Amino acid sequence: MEKNEFLEKHIFTDLQNLNTFVEADGVYTFSEANFATVLERVAHFGIGIYAIETSTNGDVFDTKTNEDYKKKVTDPKWYKRAYIDFKKRQANLNYTATYRISDKLLAKEVK
Repeated sequence: MEKNEFLEKHIFTDLQNLNTFVEADGVYTFSEANFATVLERVAHFGIGIYAIETSTNGDVFDTKTNEDYKKKVTDPKWYKRAYIDFKKRQANLNYTATYRISDKLLAKEVK
């Protein structure tokens, strides 16, 4: 199974992708509420997040990485903390992330 296929099937199901640009294939942008669901699902599967980029009105607001929090990409503490920090600074941001999915997880059939 490919990374994007896994994300679409297990993480992004029933969530609205706000990214409407065709050339940005594989880049998913979510509302604040939907991104909270993404984070729950990512933590459940043990998927890592390298970076979270936020935007408002089409302009980049800020970006945080696991290195900013001195945590491993698979440690949910960093991305949950980053999400809370973003919410405190600005309401109703849009969120995009880059994900790390292990080959082992991609190889097995997830139910």
